[in-house]
Amino acid sequence: MSTANLAEHLQRPALRRIHPVQLQKDNQVFLGLQDPCMLCTQMMVVPPQAFQVMQFFNGERSLDEIAEGLKLADIAPLLELVQKLDEFGLLWGPTCEALEDKKKAELAANGAFAAGATKSLGEDPAVIRSQLEKWLDEAEDAEIDESIVGIVSCHLDYGRGHPVYASSYRTIAKGPKPDRVVLLGTNHFGLGDGVVVSDVGFESPLGRMPVDAKVIEHLRAATGRKLFIDILDHVPEHSIQLHILWIQHLYGNIPVIAALVPDPVVGLMSDDGARVGVDEFVAVLGKALDSQGGRTLFVASADMSHVGPAFGEPAAIGDQRRREVEHHDRAMMKEFIASPDRLIEGMRAQKNPTRWCSVGAMTAAVRLAKPSSIELIDYRQAVDEQGNALVSSASMVLLA
Repeated sequence: MSTANLAEHLQRPALRRIHPVQLQKDNQVFLGLQDPCMLCTQMMVVPPQAFQVMQFFNGERSLDEIAEGLKLADIAPLLELVQKLDEFGLLWGPTCEALEDKKKAELAANGAFAAGATKSLGEDPAVIRSQLEKWLDEAEDAEIDESIVGIVSCHLDYGRGHPVYASSYRTIAKGPKPDRVVLLGTNHFGLGDGVVVSDVGFESPLGRMPVDAKVIEHLRAATGRKLFIDILDHVPEHSIQLHILWIQHLYGNIPVIAALVPDPVVGLMSDDGARVGVDEFVAVLGKALDSQGGRTLFVASADMSHVGPAFGEPAAIGDQRRREVEHHDRAMMKEFIASPDRLIEGMRAQKNPTRWCSVGAMTAAVRLAKPSSIELIDYRQAVDEQGNALVSSASMVLLA
């Protein structure tokens, strides 16, 4: 079968980012190809052998070259696989671009992202509020009298992270209601390497949190589409949504500016002006907030170290490794409390050995909030029973 008449993106297939999910039917194992942006309403399912073949779909080899390398006598099954992947929008090319445009149009028409991680406590508002209030009551009162302009908290699931969430949000629970919240998260699954801002709100079981439309207008005037072009990265992103419930519980559905902030140590992959880096984002958002006035609360959604076999390390987590991680974390937090630049310099010098994932969110929050000081409230390590993974996080307050 000839591939000469195939569209160019099918002749040299390039697989989009996907997450394989193991499925089982009739005692057979299959893999579901989960698209983080959920461009297609259905999930494509393939046998494990097909997934192994897909590892060659990197846009560098033609189908004929792939078939030759795999010593396939018949190219038809390979061609069928590529065409089916394209149908589901899992290959780079015009099909996935059309599905992206459709998804963005649906978002714009709805005006908000559908509830995702915000449903992790169920969908009954009374039950959700009761649980959040219980966790707030259990948190130790940090007894901070100074005005607070921002907080640092985690984005772990609530089962592991609720003590850190609660210790952070308790510090601001009795303070004045802000006019807006700037919520800075981490881009775990998306494709954008620059800052990604949402220009639509967020649905949750507690209602709809809108964006601050006037601030968004300023950002769009200053950067065009660059901050919003990768908005679909927000679809699967939990680092933003897990904070929405806490903010709604304390303040109701106040305006939010939600941004996914990349690691400033890594920088943009291409300096072609198509995306917005951290420095430019801080500058344009700072001007937009100054132009609007009012009180802004800054929230950095930040996990820190990620160690153990789940993250590629050879040995299970033991007491010694936990002590090593805490020593490193506290040294880096000391740098952060001194200045965001010192944290960035420290991470660059050490090459981020324990995989902190939220340096961008933390440092951008401080540069925007301009606190007089930062105070550490709590530090925790979440470790599974098998010692397979340790994720650390901290509660901090940014004082006016």
